Amino acid sequence: MIRIAIQKSGRLNIDSMALLKSCGISIDNGKDQLKAAARNFPMEVFFLRNGDIPQYLRDGVVDLAIVGSNLLVEKGNDLEIIEPLGFSKCKVSIAIPKGVPFTGVQDLADKKIATSYPNTVNQFLEKKGIQADIHVISGSVEIAPNIGLADAICDIVSSGSTLFKNNLKEVIEILKSEAVLVQAPNLTSEQQLLIDKLQFRIQAVLRAKQSRYILLNVPNEQIEAVSAILPVLKSPTVLPLAQEGWSSIHSVINSGDFWEVIDQLKAAGAEDILVCPIEKMVR
Repeated sequence: MIRIAIQKSGRLNIDSMALLKSCGISIDNGKDQLKAAARNFPMEVFFLRNGDIPQYLRDGVVDLAIVGSNLLVEKGNDLEIIEPLGFSKCKVSIAIPKGVPFTGVQDLADKKIATSYPNTVNQFLEKKGIQADIHVISGSVEIAPNIGLADAICDIVSSGSTLFKNNLKEVIEILKSEAVLVQAPNLTSEQQLLIDKLQFRIQAVLRAKQSRYILLNVPNEQIEAVSAILPVLKSPTVLPLAQEGWSSIHSVINSGDFWEVIDQLKAAGAEDILVCPIEKMVR
């Protein structure tokens, strides 16, 4: 049995549960439930406060966790990331009131900065040789400049809409963050075996999200040229068509290269191109 910690609410919770579901793991969890068992995998899921998760890992209460990498910068630099997950992306940034001029990081000297991430801010300012007054707030830091509590804030920024609503502007990006799979120290061989099995499933799901299945028709004399444009798999599948002199090629492309690859394929003589999502991709 392995135990995995997930943030008990919010977008990271939703995305983490969706990932486990994509891995074929069914979780019996109800509303406000803090612990739930998987029906078809030897796993328990703990729904915890985000800031508490690093210590639960150190203490061996849980064996794994899905957290934002920014949390590890703040509270868990000693913990091992075993898999970047690519979702729940955001950044930790410093913002100030819109009407205040800003010329650079030196403008933060001796200013009051409200944040829920004091270690992250202090590390950043120390590297820049800047001293400031850090005011620690748990949540809703955006209001601090409006009530005279701080000159600036440091917080997570996703779309920027919260800053806009509070008349703030982003001036410095400290770091980028995404969801990561983190492992506890001192695991047994049995626990490690189950973690490896889970990680294998996760990698198959993530690889599929980054890829697309492609089918296209090409003149036989262009098979070699078209195949060279499709490098994701060891070799594309080539099937003869009923129309003499033509074949169908099946392969995989990286989703980020989609439009560039399509243009190259058309230039090489490909026709009737179909692109489909992939549910799982196992290597």
